[in-house]
Amino acid sequence: MSYVIEMRNIRKEFPGIVANDDITLQVNKGEIHALLGENGAGKSTLMNVLFGLYQPEKGDIRVKGKKVNITDPNIANSLGIGMVHQHFMLIDKFTVTENIILGSEPTLGGKLDLKHAGKQVMKLSEQYGLDVKPNKKIEDISVGMQQRVEILKTLYRGADILIFDEPTAVLTPLEVKELTKIMKLLVKEGKSIILITHKLKEIMEICDRCTVIRRGKGIGTVEVKDTNPDQLASMMVGRQVNTKVNDEPYKPNGDVLIVDNLTVVDSRKVPVVDQLNLTVKGGEILGIAGVDGNGQTELIEAISGLRKVKKGSITLNQKEITNLSPRKITEKGVGHIPEDRHKHGLVLDFSVGENIVLQTYYQKPQATAGYLHYNNIYQKAKSLIKEYDVRTPDAYTPARALSGGNQQKAIIAREIDRSPDLLIAAQPTRGLDVGAIEFIHNKLIEERKQGKAVLLVSFELDEILNLSDRIAVIYEGRIIDIVTPSETNENELGLLMAGQKEKAAVQREENF
Repeated sequence: MSYVIEMRNIRKEFPGIVANDDITLQVNKGEIHALLGENGAGKSTLMNVLFGLYQPEKGDIRVKGKKVNITDPNIANSLGIGMVHQHFMLIDKFTVTENIILGSEPTLGGKLDLKHAGKQVMKLSEQYGLDVKPNKKIEDISVGMQQRVEILKTLYRGADILIFDEPTAVLTPLEVKELTKIMKLLVKEGKSIILITHKLKEIMEICDRCTVIRRGKGIGTVEVKDTNPDQLASMMVGRQVNTKVNDEPYKPNGDVLIVDNLTVVDSRKVPVVDQLNLTVKGGEILGIAGVDGNGQTELIEAISGLRKVKKGSITLNQKEITNLSPRKITEKGVGHIPEDRHKHGLVLDFSVGENIVLQTYYQKPQATAGYLHYNNIYQKAKSLIKEYDVRTPDAYTPARALSGGNQQKAIIAREIDRSPDLLIAAQPTRGLDVGAIEFIHNKLIEERKQGKAVLLVSFELDEILNLSDRIAVIYEGRIIDIVTPSETNENELGLLMAGQKEKAAVQREENF
C-alpha cells in the first residue's frame, strides 16, 4: 500500500537528547491522523523533520510513495506539505493578504500585484469556509482568525498534506468547533491532515487513526474507532491516568480574596471589567468560565498588579492590595500562573534554574547583601525540578529549550513552592498532555486541601467542572452568575457564557 506520507525509522538527536528514536509514521490519503504524546515526547520534532526544519540522523521519508530528501521548508512546500505551527508566524502590522503571500508574492509588470493576491485569498477563503477578511491587519483580528490565516498560507502554496501543531491550544470552545468543521471540509476536498495534539476528546471526535509516541519512541498506531480515551492515555504515559481529582468535601474557611465593585479599562479607556464583584474563600477552587475577551485577562492583571484599577478595591486577607506593584502583591501572598507563559511566565533566555527563583532571587539564601549565590540558586532549582518532574537535561538549560509542558511545570514549581494564600491559575494546562494535566490538577487540589484559595481561569469547561467548588461565569466584564458543578452542565454554562441567563435558568430547572 502506498501512503501519502511515510516516515521510516526516523532518528533525531540534539546535544544530550535523542528526541526521535527509530520512529515510523504512515499516513493514508484523505485521513486525519493524530500524533499523540506527552510534552517533550518528540511529536513536534518529528513533524519539523517532515517539514524540513530539522535533518534526521537516520531514516527516510516517502511522499506519495516516492523517496524524498527534505532539506528545507521550501522543498516541503514544493512536495505539497504545509505546517500550521503552534506559535503563529505572522507579522502583526501586515494585512492578512500580505502575510499569506509573503515569500510567494505575485507580480504584474515587475510590481507586487496585491489586488490579484487579495482575490486569490478570498477565493480560497470561500472555498474552505474560512471567512477571513483579506485587508484586515493581523493585530486587529482574533487568535482563532489568525490561525485561519496560517491555514490559508499553506493552502495558498498548494499544500495537500497539512500538519497542525496543537491547533486548539489557544482557541475558545466556539473556535475549536469552527476549526473542527474546517478540518473535516479540508479532508472532504482531498487533503490529508496530521494533527499533533494532547486532547483525547478531539482525537475521538475527528481523527481516523492515531500514532502514539512516548519519550521519543513509537508505541503504536491504532484505529480511533477501535479504542477509547483511557486506552490512549495509558499508551501515552505508560500508566493509568486519573481524570477526576476534586472529590474531597468542600470546606471553605473564610474569605481570602474580595474584589469589590472593580472597574478596569483597556488601552482605549473602555471598561473591560465593569463593576465586578467576586470572593474567593480559603480551601476552595473558584473557577471562572467565560468566552475569551470578556474581561478575564484584565481581571487577573488587576489582581496581580500588572494592570491599574480605575475604580473599586481588591483585598487579600482583609488588607488592601489595589494598585500595588506586582512584587509587593507577590510578597503579600499571591501566586500567579500566567495565561501566556512566554510573555509573563518566563525569561526564555534565562536557565531553568534562574527562572525557578525569579520570585525569590533577592531573598536569603539565594542572595545576601545584594549578591546572588548561584550554588544556592541551583541547589533549590534542582530540588524543585525533581519534585515537579520538569524534564530538562539539567538546571542550566535555557527555558526556551524545554517543551511547553515542562516550561509550565517550572512556573508552577516556582509559584506553588512559596505556598501563597491566593494562587491565580490562568489557563494552567493549555497545550499540555493528560499526564501533565493530571499532575497540575493534583497540585492545585493540594493547595486547596491546605486551606489556600485558588482562582482558576480556564477556557476548558471540562477542567472548570472537574476542579471547581464554585463556578463564576463572566460576561462583558461582570460576574453574571455563580453555580456549583454538581448542579450545572456544559450546556447551561454555555448559555451563561453567552449572556443568556434566563435560558440557562430554564435549562437548569429541566435538568435538575
